[in-house]
Amino acid sequence: MKVRLDYDREGLKVEVPDINLAGILQLPDVKPVTDLEESLEMALLHPIGTKPLQELARGRKSVCIVISDPTRPMPTKLILPTILKQLENAGISKGKITILIATGLHRAPERDELFEMLGRKIVNNYRIINHNARDKELKFLGYTENKTPIFINSHYLNAEFKIVTGLIEPHFMAGYSGGRKGICPGISGLETTKKTHSPDYLESPYAAAGILKNNPFHQEILEIAKKAGADFLINLILNREREITGIFAGDLEKTWLKGVKELEKVVKIAVGKPADIVITSGGGYPLDTTFYQSIKGMVTAMNIVKDKGTVIIASNCKGGIGNREFENLLRKTKDRGEFLAKIKQPHFFIIDQWQIEEMCKVLRKAEIMFYSDNLNNEILRELMVAPIDSVEEGIQKALKKHGKSAKIIVIPQGPYVIPVLQNNYIAT
Repeated sequence: MKVRLDYDREGLKVEVPDINLAGILQLPDVKPVTDLEESLEMALLHPIGTKPLQELARGRKSVCIVISDPTRPMPTKLILPTILKQLENAGISKGKITILIATGLHRAPERDELFEMLGRKIVNNYRIINHNARDKELKFLGYTENKTPIFINSHYLNAEFKIVTGLIEPHFMAGYSGGRKGICPGISGLETTKKTHSPDYLESPYAAAGILKNNPFHQEILEIAKKAGADFLINLILNREREITGIFAGDLEKTWLKGVKELEKVVKIAVGKPADIVITSGGGYPLDTTFYQSIKGMVTAMNIVKDKGTVIIASNCKGGIGNREFENLLRKTKDRGEFLAKIKQPHFFIIDQWQIEEMCKVLRKAEIMFYSDNLNNEILRELMVAPIDSVEEGIQKALKKHGKSAKIIVIPQGPYVIPVLQNNYIAT
């Protein structure tokens, strides 16, 4: 059977032997909203748990709108004009509005990326600021109950009215993205992220995709977001074609939870038995631009691959491996046990170590074969994965290892799906 994996912009067709194919975990086809502008206006007029956006914003002297960075397929330019129009109708001029890009610890987008994210009209007429997690002028808000220092972007905190936008998607640490993640780690400081992304939180079995109950990572970033505050949240959910299928607006937590419940109906797919081989993807453009982000696709397969099984992942990686700190640390990592012992040391910290930690969780259970047009075999061998020249080559190698009757499960959308074994299903 030919299966299309999400890969870069166009996808990648691969052939999977029918006799071995145990299932394709595909996101269902969900129809998009029919009239986007009208649907968005209705959501802003009848929000969840708050008064309408215009009413709340009226009379405010300054507004900050938090938006996603280019690593997310967030259609910001489709919704931002309506939001800005609503603010204008509330008497707020362009000069009073700041658009803050929630980069977290990612790089700042270049101007061409800004045009793609927002459109030229908005880029040329509004104040746009990239969050800098290393900025010394971040504001300190005290500590969480678990002693996490809270540093938040000062442009956001200084604004009289705060709006957070974003996508609700499966997230391999936080359960689901969106909501509170726009604030932490989106516009949080490095010292805050160092604590929230430490093994103290991420080694919990509940810090995983689709789980909110008892998830210490989710609980910590939610507490931080509440302390920073948000006057209005606008979150979206998308279908597999990246079209908007749900708009959720209003209170930070109530709105997000409603969106999560809707998304959960679509993305959680139960599987009867684990497979010898799981084929997955990095999620396609823009998520599969780097090896760093591709790890999310690897983690997706972990719940449904057998012990000592094989994960085959296809990811374009035209942006390379990731930032310098991540690449250097990954190239130096040869032993998973030593790596975990190292990052548990009180004074050890390197940016993005948590992504390698997540990858090591997969490697404890299965081997990883990696296909990419842009990372050569020599480089891939340094990254603790086995390079393959095609997904089909990976399948043949895995069948030789696991036997001709080995079972294969395919996850075309990679990290946008949450596969769960039926006897391990955990509701949020």
